[in-house]
This record gives sequence, C-alpha cells and structure tokens, in this order.
Amino acid sequence: MTGTAVGPAGRLVGALPRAAAEPAGRPRGTLVLAVLVLLTGVTLVLGYANKARCVGPEFDAAGRSGPDYDIRIDRDVCYSDIQHLWLGRDVNRHVFPYVNGSITPDGTLAGGTVEYPVLTGVLIWAGAYFATNDGGFLFYSALLMAPFGLATGWLLGRLSRWRALLWALGPPLVLYAFHNWDLPVVACAVGAVFAVHGWRTTRSLPQRATVAAVLLGLGFSFKLYPGAFVLPLTLYVLTRGGAPGTGLDWRGALRVLVAAAATVVAANLPFVIAGYDGWRASFTFQQLRKVDITTNSIWYWGFRPESDPNNVPFQELVDWLSPTLVLLSFAVAAAVGWWRWRRDGVYPWVGVSAAMLCGFLLLHKVHSPQYTLWLLPFFVLLRVPWGIVTAYLLADLAMGIGIFRWFYAIKVGAGFDIFSGFAAQAVAIGVWGRAALLVVLFVLFLRIPAVLPRDREREPAGALTPA
Repeated sequence: MTGTAVGPAGRLVGALPRAAAEPAGRPRGTLVLAVLVLLTGVTLVLGYANKARCVGPEFDAAGRSGPDYDIRIDRDVCYSDIQHLWLGRDVNRHVFPYVNGSITPDGTLAGGTVEYPVLTGVLIWAGAYFATNDGGFLFYSALLMAPFGLATGWLLGRLSRWRALLWALGPPLVLYAFHNWDLPVVACAVGAVFAVHGWRTTRSLPQRATVAAVLLGLGFSFKLYPGAFVLPLTLYVLTRGGAPGTGLDWRGALRVLVAAAATVVAANLPFVIAGYDGWRASFTFQQLRKVDITTNSIWYWGFRPESDPNNVPFQELVDWLSPTLVLLSFAVAAAVGWWRWRRDGVYPWVGVSAAMLCGFLLLHKVHSPQYTLWLLPFFVLLRVPWGIVTAYLLADLAMGIGIFRWFYAIKVGAGFDIFSGFAAQAVAIGVWGRAALLVVLFVLFLRIPAVLPRDREREPAGALTPA
C-alpha cells in the first residue's frame, strides 16, 4: 500500500511508500541503520586486520616493521600507504606538515610536507602523534578514520536503506579502508548529498546546499576530487532543484560557490601564510609525478613502450593532455545534465557528479587502487545495474590483489619478462576492465535515476515527506 498526500485544493499530489510516510516505519528504519553501522564496523575491523598483517613482529631503530618488510607488503598483499609513509616524509619525527616543508628539483619532499592536501596532512600528523613505529601509526590512523567510515555507512543508510549494504559489506572497504587516508573525504562527499536530500529540516534548498558546499570544500581540502561536485550542485540550485518557480536562482547558486570557495580558503590560508613553500610543494609533487609502473593508469598501459618514465616528450605530453581531457569530461557531464534539466525539469547533480568522477578516474595519469572507495557510494546512491557493479568490483579485485603480487614477482624474479605471468595479466585485466566499465558508467550515471528521498523543494504544499 502507499500513503498519499492531498494539496490545499484537495488534489492528489504524491504517493509514498507507507513505511517511509508513516511514523510506524521509523523503528524499522532505526533498526536498518543500526545494522548497517554495525556491519560497517565489522568490515572496518576486517580491513584493519588485513593491513595489520604487515606490522611487526619486530621493529628497527626507525620504527619500521621487520623482518623482510619490503617483501612481505607485496607477497602477502597487505601493503598500506599509511604504514609505508611512516618513513620518508618526517612523519616519524612528528614534524607538523607544510610549515617548514620544501621539495627538491627531483621531486623529493622534505621538512614535513606530504603529497596530500592540508586536512589530510594534519590527519597524518595526528595519527602519528602518539606512535613510535609504523604499526602504531597504522593503528592510531585507523582509530581516527573509522568514525568517518561508520558515518558514511549511516548516511548512505539514511539515503538508500538496504542498498547501503554495498558499502557496509563491500570488498573495497576491506581492501582499502586503511590503505590511504580516504574515508574522511568519502564521508564529506556523501555528507553533501545527505545535506541536500536526506536532512530532515525546513531549511530551503539554497540553505541546505550551502551546508553541502561547505562539506565539498572540506572534501577538497582532504583529497581534491569533491571540489568538482560544486559545479553540478551549483547548477542544481540555479535551476531550483526542479521546484516550481520563475527564472533561475542566481543568488542561491552564487551562495553555493562562495561557501565552497570560502571553506577551501579557510582550510588552506593558514598553511599558505605559515609556510607557502611547503604548502605549494604538495601540489608540485603531484605535477612532477611521472606515468610509470606504479600509476595503474591507461596512460602507462596503453602507450608502452613510449610511456617509459625516461621518455621526456611523452611525460610532458601527458602532463597537459591528461588534465585537459579530465576537464573536458567534466564539461560534457555538466552539459548533458543541463540537457536533462531542460527535458525532465530537474538537474541530476548526483549523477553528473558521479560521471565527473568517472572521467577523472579514467583520464587522470594516476589511478591508485583505493580510488574505488570514492566511486562505491555512487553505486549505492544511483540505480546502477547489479551486473555492472559486480563486474567493476571483480575488475577492482584483480587490480587490488594482482598489482602487489606483480610487484612481488618483479622483486624476486629479476631478469624475467615483467609483463608475463598471472599477476601481470591480472593487473592488465584490472586496468582495462575498470577503464571499459568507467566509460559505461560515465554514460549510465547521466541516464539512470538516483536512489534518494523525495526532494522537498519539489513537493507541493501539504505533501508528505519521507521519514
């Protein structure tokens, strides 16, 4: 059965599932959320246990795990950037990031600078504060980030109910939850969607979108990519979220842009003032990074042998071609979203954001394995066919496991053809499988509906809203 709502003139204006429309459905909704958060917590524990296999049992004078750390991390597929970067960025020295940092001409960071935006840098410093070895650093970092993973599970449950099991029980959470510092940025991106579509409040769309813009600005200061979502959010507000009205809401759209920009400035400006060279070095590091065997991108695999790191003309070509194509994919996604608005009356900002992310993952010169965590919430929030989801997760498993077994084979098998063998083929399957599916997903995300509560801005007066 469905619950219905009648407008002021007695006209039927909406029909909602009874469980969503009636208060009686709320206890069941609370149970769903509790189960989702609990399962997310169990999966996070498994994710930590997976990475902790590389810790100890011995530690050298610098706090590095032993014995045979360099072999074990690849052989046992338990490598973590968190544990690995205990050494090499002054993390073990507890140096506050960026303030006294720099970068050498060959791209080596020094003085506490890390290759991530400022909020991630602070998170790294905080995770290392009480640690005396790489195992402690991994443990304290996991403690800091676990609440973000749990919050993401709760938010996705509020937005999509049981579909959020894909986050709570997904293999990527085991493989990558503590591979790098990605859980906070994912929580920011999902929180932005929740602020617009799941927040029980009487606040207007521009007000909710302003909160979302702040979260996206914080996300940008963690890992950059949520900053791209500010454009589709702005266009969603500009077009009034499909609500009845005349003209475009330029004031609301400007408010979103200002909120996002002000958040980024507030997060970054103290570091710019305290140590510009160290702050700038984190961006310079990424600009100088070459396409090589560690980048896992189509640029390396699709252009061998020209993609050799010592091929300067090729590296210089990719340095400008990759970001140009990424920006072009953003423009295409935004334009298709505008066409959808003119045809259907609603700008699909969540789908456009997901398509933008696909463009980045496909065309950026680096495609690290943990980036799958960025994409996973969109499998929950949009009605992606389960066959496509399964195919992507299988390709990701081939990459996430194969890449480390391949590195291990290279380390212990000097002199053999590094592009032969099962592990190398698994990596190739992962790279090209993900690439093909990202093209498919780019198109799908711009076509398929979202799994979101009804947008309050579009409901006529008197309509019931979901619980």
